[in-house]
Amino acid sequence: MNTYIRFLFEFLDQLLGGILMGLKTLFFGILQMFDFKAYANLIKGYRSDFTGVEWVMVVLAIIVTVAVLLLILFCIYLLVRKYLRFRKTLVEQESMLEEISELHKKVKDLMKEKDELYAMKVSQLGLQPGDEGVVGEMAPEGEAEGDETVSVDDTRFPKLCTIDEQYKDYKIVNYNNTFTLEELVEYFRNFAASELRLYYQSDLIKLFIASLASTKLVILQGISGTGKTSLAYAWGKFLKHDSCVASVQPSWRDRTELFGYFNEFTKKFNESEVLKEIYMAGYTDDIYTVILDEMNISRVEYYFAEMLSILEMPSEDEWIVELVPSAWKTDPKHLFGGKLKISPNVWYIGTINNDDSTFMVTDKVYDRAMPIDINDKGQVFEPIQTAPMDINYSYLRKLFDSAMNDNQISDESLDKIEKMDDYVIQHFRIAFGNRIVAHMKKFVPVYVACGGTEMDGIDYFIARKILRKFEQLNISYIRDEIDGFIKFLDATFGKGKMHECIDYLMRLKKLT
Repeated sequence: MNTYIRFLFEFLDQLLGGILMGLKTLFFGILQMFDFKAYANLIKGYRSDFTGVEWVMVVLAIIVTVAVLLLILFCIYLLVRKYLRFRKTLVEQESMLEEISELHKKVKDLMKEKDELYAMKVSQLGLQPGDEGVVGEMAPEGEAEGDETVSVDDTRFPKLCTIDEQYKDYKIVNYNNTFTLEELVEYFRNFAASELRLYYQSDLIKLFIASLASTKLVILQGISGTGKTSLAYAWGKFLKHDSCVASVQPSWRDRTELFGYFNEFTKKFNESEVLKEIYMAGYTDDIYTVILDEMNISRVEYYFAEMLSILEMPSEDEWIVELVPSAWKTDPKHLFGGKLKISPNVWYIGTINNDDSTFMVTDKVYDRAMPIDINDKGQVFEPIQTAPMDINYSYLRKLFDSAMNDNQISDESLDKIEKMDDYVIQHFRIAFGNRIVAHMKKFVPVYVACGGTEMDGIDYFIARKILRKFEQLNISYIRDEIDGFIKFLDATFGKGKMHECIDYLMRLKKLT
């Protein structure tokens, strides 16, 4: 044991002695650094030997040495100050987190107190949690009382339940439509001119109706004042169902702007006009229109992304959006398990102005939509007086299906399109997928049924859906390839047949 004690003493003596020696050396080193008397004696001992130039160099050496020392001390000061600020920030953050935690605890206690008071109130009224009149209690899915009238005050969807009340005795009406798509073009064009003083060219109306056949999202784009919103508005008036106008705001960030949201405080769902329109459409066989006015003033993929995915589902039975996570027995009749089926008789028409206040529409949106350029005002003409029409959605869809069956794109044209696809891949490194081809096989046949030609339909579709992708490229890089592509189009499809594509390419070339 004595041996161990001697070892421990010598070990600690060695360790502590080294530490003390280091501190002592540091202390005496600092004293030596600031021993100004020694510096004076040193200079005094050499002053008789210094020449004039050497005296100058001595002064410079002293100044530089002092400056370096001061710089080192200043850097140390900055480091210490930065550390203290960083430490202060950490302390403040920790204090804030503690405060937030305390607030959460208080909120939890308040919620618990509220529930206890609510339970006491329910008990005094002699009610049970599942009884009628106890607002906010959930009922298991499938136990909604289908035919029982629900008071608007007792439901979290007051506007939708009002629609249930309005349509409780409604029966779908067959309007016995007999018109063709070509006649529909003229009816609509004459109605807009005679009733609304809105003048559109027949070609634009053909494109519009063919677009409705190819997709549920149509984008009207072009310079301001050419009647983009008016066209969608006139379509609603023509169908005797005013279009639902949703004015997109820069603050739109998610789907709640489109459908609404559940307010936890009021226990009510804030229903949007778009949601009302979709819900109402589920009762009828009529045609409804939702206008997304200035849709790119916010990013479309933020607030419309879910709808884009839903409308791409191959089966309309899969067009379902979840509004709330669970069902209440007072929910609207057509809301099942908190989910709503999107009615296929609703079209969404967006208007776009391309300026500094708007966002660029991405490929994800354009690939799923049909863009129509409106850059010219329609010429005034003498219309035939035409009244609005009642049109069954089922009849219009039947016309679309018949047109797609009777006016399929010819094999010759499909071969030319495939050759063009190969050319674009080789020279521009751009390809178009199956989705765009499927849209084309819907758009072109209906355009032909509306009175257009197959080649004009293909020309317009390719210019707006495929060549538009060139804007993503470096225009100066592809400039030399444009002339060759125009020659290819003339050689493959016929001289001047693809005038929309050629005009677009020439405009693109001028940008360089």
